[in-house]
Amino acid sequence: MAVRGASGEALAHLLDKLEGSLGQADGAAVGEELFAVASLLRSEASLRRVVTDISTAGDAKADLVRGIFGGKLQELTLDVVTDAVRRRWTATRDLADALEHLGVVAVVRSAGDADAERLADELFTVGQLVGEDPDLRSALTDPARSQADRGELVAGLLEGRALPATVALARQSLAGSYRSPAVAIEEFQKVASAVHDERVAKVRVAQPLADADRERLQEALSSQYGRAVHLNVVVEPGLLGGMRVEIGDDVIDGTVVARLDEARRKLAG
Repeated sequence: MAVRGASGEALAHLLDKLEGSLGQADGAAVGEELFAVASLLRSEASLRRVVTDISTAGDAKADLVRGIFGGKLQELTLDVVTDAVRRRWTATRDLADALEHLGVVAVVRSAGDADAERLADELFTVGQLVGEDPDLRSALTDPARSQADRGELVAGLLEGRALPATVALARQSLAGSYRSPAVAIEEFQKVASAVHDERVAKVRVAQPLADADRERLQEALSSQYGRAVHLNVVVEPGLLGGMRVEIGDDVIDGTVVARLDEARRKLAG
């Protein structure tokens, strides 16, 4: 989540609080509760305005939150939300976005370090499926269907085939806080990788990479960027050969198509 100024400071503080306390809480439940609070703030404009109003005392906003959610949320969730409303936010919508981001972190942590790679791979696979299947994409963005109904559709597709954390994040991708479910899932995978101090590289190739080639590429990128790199490999036969690597704002294009295009430009010039 890219925020600056007061919102950036508030989010950094809340992340530290959450990460420092998740070991004593049910991360999956905390994540779902933070998603629910974020959804309520987005749907209730009057509540959102009150809890982000800088002219209202922080204690008063915290008391309001306790009155609404007391007894309904886990202790850690309530602590994070009351702390959040005490803080200053650059934009009104930043509070709900931050709580959703914290929820994603909590759900990712609930999967544990042992399943970190599996979670990242499953999120990538789900994102590819949603992005490439027009019928599924239409069903998941159909305004005539409720979010709960669309969530059940996702759960039905993934239950028993994916980690509970993957299912939870796939369902959250339908909340409408991103341009599309596919974009949301892509962002959630970035969060999942960041939680485990990794970067994500999208690798486009003409044919599947052999395990040894994949390992060498992963080691080379990790060495170059000074941290572990998770590979999302996309097979595109139209590239003819070579590969294109996208990591952050960096693009390394060594595909045959790119080299042919460069040759044509030189000839034309």
